[in-house]
Amino acid sequence: PSIELLEFIGVVKENGNELPPVFTPLSYDYVLVAKLMDDRERHAKKQREYIEQLQNKNFKVKEIINKNLIFYGIQAPKEIFQKYRYLLKISDACSGSSADNNISLSTRIRIVHFIINHTQISTKETLRDLMKAKVFETRFCLHEKRKQKELKEEWARWTACLKGQPITKVRDYFGEKVALYFLWLGWYTFLLILPAVIGILVFLYGLSYFNSSPLVQEVCESNTVMCPLCDNGCKVWKLSDTCSYAKLSLLFDNNGTVFFAMFMAIWTTLFMEFWKRHLASYVCEWRVTDWSESEEELILELVNNADCRPKIYKHSYLRTALVLIFVIVMILVIIGLTHFLVVFRVLVAGLLAKDFQSNLGSMLAGALLHFIIITIMTKVNRIVAMKLCKIEETRSFADTENSFTVKMFTFQFFTYFSSLFYVAFFLGSLLFFTNWFRLTGQVTECFLALITGLMAIQCHPSGCLTDLFIQMAIIMVLKQVISNMFEYFGPLFKKFLEKRKRQPKLQRKCATCYLKDDNPLKEGQELCDNCKLRDWHTNFELSDVDSFSLFNEFLEMVIQFSFTTIFVAAFPLAPLFALLNNVIEIRLDAIKMVTLERRMVPKKTNTIGVWIDILEAIGVLAVIVNGLVIGVSSDFIPRLVYRYVYGPCVNGTAGVKDCMSGYINNTLSVASMADSRVKFDPHQMVTDGINATSCSYKDYRDTDFNITHQFWLILAVRFAFVILFEHVLVICKFIASWFIPPAPMNVKNDGLMDKFKRLQEDL
Repeated sequence: PSIELLEFIGVVKENGNELPPVFTPLSYDYVLVAKLMDDRERHAKKQREYIEQLQNKNFKVKEIINKNLIFYGIQAPKEIFQKYRYLLKISDACSGSSADNNISLSTRIRIVHFIINHTQISTKETLRDLMKAKVFETRFCLHEKRKQKELKEEWARWTACLKGQPITKVRDYFGEKVALYFLWLGWYTFLLILPAVIGILVFLYGLSYFNSSPLVQEVCESNTVMCPLCDNGCKVWKLSDTCSYAKLSLLFDNNGTVFFAMFMAIWTTLFMEFWKRHLASYVCEWRVTDWSESEEELILELVNNADCRPKIYKHSYLRTALVLIFVIVMILVIIGLTHFLVVFRVLVAGLLAKDFQSNLGSMLAGALLHFIIITIMTKVNRIVAMKLCKIEETRSFADTENSFTVKMFTFQFFTYFSSLFYVAFFLGSLLFFTNWFRLTGQVTECFLALITGLMAIQCHPSGCLTDLFIQMAIIMVLKQVISNMFEYFGPLFKKFLEKRKRQPKLQRKCATCYLKDDNPLKEGQELCDNCKLRDWHTNFELSDVDSFSLFNEFLEMVIQFSFTTIFVAAFPLAPLFALLNNVIEIRLDAIKMVTLERRMVPKKTNTIGVWIDILEAIGVLAVIVNGLVIGVSSDFIPRLVYRYVYGPCVNGTAGVKDCMSGYINNTLSVASMADSRVKFDPHQMVTDGINATSCSYKDYRDTDFNITHQFWLILAVRFAFVILFEHVLVICKFIASWFIPPAPMNVKNDGLMDKFKRLQEDL
């Protein structure tokens, strides 16, 4: 039970200075687990020495043996918490949080966790070193059964998916850091509702023109003969063969996606600004407005050892340069893997290049291979990021966590998005070079296979955005589904195996202890060793957690946020999939933390840390990328130029509905077999028994293969649109940031009055 509950039932004094005199399983702040060894073994000696070091600090240690395991229950003395509270009171940054004069159980756990991890034996080895050497198997803090049951009934169950979250209760149990994660995730999920609805409307808008669009009809009814996709074995093909592909393209490459991308850029800004206000309300309520993790770490160092020397700030240009070099090398390696994916797609397209479906096949195979690479590189990225943090030698854990977060996110961002950037901005650009090389015969044997493959993976005449959509859909949806399955069923399966392995089974809790555990405690009560062991072993069987367990959850959601905002112009349904995933993710994480994992060490904070800066950067990048996707990758600008410069409506010869008629043919150029520069073999020009004398390809070229004036006009309009789009939206972002205060006025006034009262009392 919490200190507040013990105060209520009279077990501790009102000011919270005294520890509970009863020794229930929950009164032990921490549990260490080690294998039972012979006393003469070196590991056993280190084990005893470490326990003696804790006892020298007046820690109470309860030892219980179960088969081949030793469980050490650790309870800290009251002097430690008195020191902590006093230092907190005189702290510059943390004093405001000490006004309630209580040390909650979550705070007790955090203090004990720090001390046992910084206690050294004679060889200067800490608990972390001893665990690596298998002197100790693991360590964990205990779940509180009553609060665990309350959270499970109210929050950590699937039937509560559409209910609100008891954030304050989550904060009391898991600490502010976990509570802020769920607060942010809940806020993000709630604000996704509007983008999800608009994304569905954009999709339905494209669906309404699925069969009636003049662009689709032009492709489906066309008799145009297209040039072969490769040199050997490929023949000419009809544009109408790609009718289904053209319909699919229209679903995601229409005028609605342009306005949706603009909306999402503004939505990202509003999301960040309103999140700051939402956060400020809870931070003020929890009295952690001025809290500093680094300063608390300094306080804990003094509590652990009053004679310690603080770890000073250091900066080494050599170390910084080394880290920068390694980061650049790692990014280049990840980009190199993207090039490998391009080569893979080229090879697959070359093998399958008998018709235009080879593009779809190579794209699906490339997306699946990319997902496998993501899975492998996630583990590699984590190892490299940790090594780089060690090179930096940051002063505090908070600094290390921020440094690791930035590096890991950077590596993961390039891992996830490098192939998407290739599809979005380079796939269509290859068309310019492949057409020139292939049609004019300016190619040597060593480049023949490459040019053949590049020809086979060129964009459809309807545009390149469908390729980007398929790549995004596979990676985003597949990642979320598989990740959630492993995240839930992994700990569940481990828990099942641990129960099956437990032989003989632990004794049931005796009736006396069962009543003690479920009813208010009375002074002098104590549970028997068997019942303590049962509770400790139950916690031991749960999945392990570490300092970066919460980081993994944040990283997963921020990567999803990137998918939802950066390439939303190509995938309007991304907010919908994100919304559905997050509704499940909230309960999945809650169930996992409450019932399937050991209790996380409660951490106190007033912010989501460096993630807020990363989210701001993603918001700016989303504006730039969506502007480029619409202006460069989509066919929005070419269609716009055709409609108002080259289309039939320019001369008033057609109705409004026919303004885009002839657009597809306008984007195609013709290669004649009579031209000596065209190197197609005669057998490649035969289709349906007809010997074609010419074929078409997507490009803006004249009969001499020179770039036409229309190409340069479209290019100029593309650049003008991108510049205008980005500048307008960036200005809107700055106006929104200025217009919306980062904290509500009542929150600011509450904080002001709280400080004033504390100063007045001190005076």
